[in-house]
Order: sequence, then structure tokens, then C-alpha cells
Amino acid sequence: MRGGLFLVLEGIEGSGKTTQAKRLADWLEERRVPYLLTREPGGTPVGEEVRRLLLEGGSLDARTELLLLLSARSALVREVIEPALSDGRVVVADRFELSTLAYQALGRGLPLETVRGLNAFATGGLRPDLTILLAVPRQTGESRRAARSVQDRIESAGAAFHERVAEGYLRLAESEEGVETVDGTAGPAAVHAALLAVLRSRFPGTFGNTQG
Repeated sequence: MRGGLFLVLEGIEGSGKTTQAKRLADWLEERRVPYLLTREPGGTPVGEEVRRLLLEGGSLDARTELLLLLSARSALVREVIEPALSDGRVVVADRFELSTLAYQALGRGLPLETVRGLNAFATGGLRPDLTILLAVPRQTGESRRAARSVQDRIESAGAAFHERVAEGYLRLAESEEGVETVDGTAGPAAVHAALLAVLRSRFPGTFGNTQG
């Protein structure tokens, strides 16, 4: 039986979602709220191997990329996320379903409803309680990515691809249920505060009685 809270942070490359996921996990740790921090792809032996293939491997066609990603997600849901939710923990995930719709459907050009259906099969229908999109202009994401010494396979996919992904995220934020948008262009502390404000509003039982 699901008893915990499933939160997902999303955004384009360079949006700051990984930083904010770690900040949120630290915040929960400080307040002794049981939690789990995980990432996609990854989080299990299968997921970490898929991550290596997707980010460091050679050329993959869009369907192969999608199915690899969903195999990693299926393992993550069953081995990690569902047990944590059953234990009553707050699960903080760096990427989940919305990434697949933005990257593999709207970015790679695969049929959106096909991707949606395959994802539902892989997850057994598990949906986040809330997905928070950290919205930054594509140019901001690019400048942040440029500061990194090594670009992975996805980061190196080209400007046109990343433009489609960025536009796709904005479309999905308007059309998908359970998605909130937070301005990700401010400094990390300000973004963290805005994220907490959303969580306090949506989940006062978990976040409303804690300070800071």
C-alpha cells in the first residue's frame, strides 16, 4: 500500500534540478523526515548500466533509447520507489515520466501517446504526487552546460533537439496534470525557497509544520 509522497524535479539540461533535488533531500534530512533521493536513469544496478549506455555510449536510435530508459525505470519503480513509498518515505526523484515525454516524444519525435502508454506499462501506472518543472530559458541551460568540462551523449545532441525539448517541457507543463512550474533562473537558495513554498501549499501535512 502506498503511504509516502512521490516528488519529481524536472527540467532541461542545466536547469538546476539535480542541485535542487539534493537541497530538498538535505532539508528533509535536517528535519528528520524519512526520505529517499534517487535519479533517472539510475538508482539500481540495471539503471546505472543503462545510464552508462545512454549517456556515454555511441549512436542509438530513438526507439532503442526509449526502451532502454523504460527498462531502467521499471527496475527503479519496483526495486526502489515502491518499497520506499510503502515505508511512508518522501521520494525525491531527479527526473521521471515528464522527461520521457519531453525528450523521447517531443524531442526525438516518437508518438506522444505511444510513449505515454509504454511508460505506464513500465511503471505499473505509478504517477508522482507532484512534478516540479524548473523553468529556465534554453540559452541559460546552454551556458550552464558549457561550463562543464565533459558533455554527455544527451547534452551533445544539438541545439535543435534541445530547443524541441525546452518547448516540449513548457507545453507539457500546461497540459499535464500534477505539474507545477518554478522559475529556475534565480540563485539556488531562492529557487529552493520557491520550491518549498509550492510544497507547503500542496502538502501542508508534510511540509507545513516545518520551518526554514
